[in-house]
Amino acid sequence: MFGKLPVSSKTEKILTKSLDEEISVEEANHLMNIKGADLYPLLATADFLRQEIVGNNVTFINNCNINFTNICTVRCGFCAFGKDADDPDAYILDDEAILAKAHGAVEKGAREFTLMGGVLPDADVEYYEHLLQLLKGAYPDVSIHGFSPTMINDAAILSGIDMAEACERLKSAGLDTLPGTAAEILTDRSREIICPEKVTVQEWIDAVRTAHEVGIPGSATIMYGHVETLEERVEHIDIIRSLQEETNGFTEFIPMTFMHEYSPIFLEGQRNLGATGTEDLKLYAVSRLMLKDLIPNIQVSWVKMGFRFAQVALTAGTNDLGGTLGGDELSEASGAPDGVEASIETLGNMVRNLGRNPIERNSKYTEFYPIE
Repeated sequence: MFGKLPVSSKTEKILTKSLDEEISVEEANHLMNIKGADLYPLLATADFLRQEIVGNNVTFINNCNINFTNICTVRCGFCAFGKDADDPDAYILDDEAILAKAHGAVEKGAREFTLMGGVLPDADVEYYEHLLQLLKGAYPDVSIHGFSPTMINDAAILSGIDMAEACERLKSAGLDTLPGTAAEILTDRSREIICPEKVTVQEWIDAVRTAHEVGIPGSATIMYGHVETLEERVEHIDIIRSLQEETNGFTEFIPMTFMHEYSPIFLEGQRNLGATGTEDLKLYAVSRLMLKDLIPNIQVSWVKMGFRFAQVALTAGTNDLGGTLGGDELSEASGAPDGVEASIETLGNMVRNLGRNPIERNSKYTEFYPIE
């Protein structure tokens, strides 16, 4: 396959194997650590597999972020969004403000509300049920991609119920899909540094497994480029792979490069933060080789990378651009390079310029809408 490309024999052996078989954690670690000329065959292999698995369509969704509060009791070292309740910039949106945001998004053709916010100290399951019923009552045909395993876990404890009952109630109230947030990096060593107050690795796995069993599919994410090692990135992807083999509940995998400039751990003196461009590309490519068609949709976060580099990342085995993302205040607070809202025209032009086909989708990748 590689002809006269100057690829090392070990890398070539692993890449050739990846075309037909699952690669091991050890093999993935080798690929994550390659340098120099071995990078190009890796990207070419990932892109070949992408084409074999999902073809030349690049999908995205017309959606809107509704961040109902920035008050958060879980103060993570990577987050520039959360505020204390007594902070002058703290807010909780009332029903009228939430519906106003939703109305503006629907006027622009939104098919999904991404309902997120900080972890409020008194947010129980009843509170989240109210938010879901509010939006579904007004816009029953718009899907809701909402909350996080940490939020639902804490709400279940406050309501005195188990995770399964909490998920069942939220599903009945209108929750369609679960974001992959709160995964960050699924190793307890790194979590103890960047998010010690969030759910542990096992708690995250148990919460997501329960959501899938109840019938709430959703995203899997990884946030990388902070304090984790390259090997921990592979460990994270392997956990996602194993859970997907068990539940088949993940609709997409979303690598999110860490935007560090305004993060507390950077401002407090932590250095060597932020992934390099080649690390970004290797993460996407290795994800494709590890997940293959088990999770066929691998998403590029243009809001984290900017439009230009996101387009490049589409050549590393990925096939989705996320969403138009109106109102993503979490990324805005972290310093999103090209803003936090994209038009369908902008995303479509990025895709066409690669010779691929832009396709609008729904939250679960079950309905597709060609773009003129």
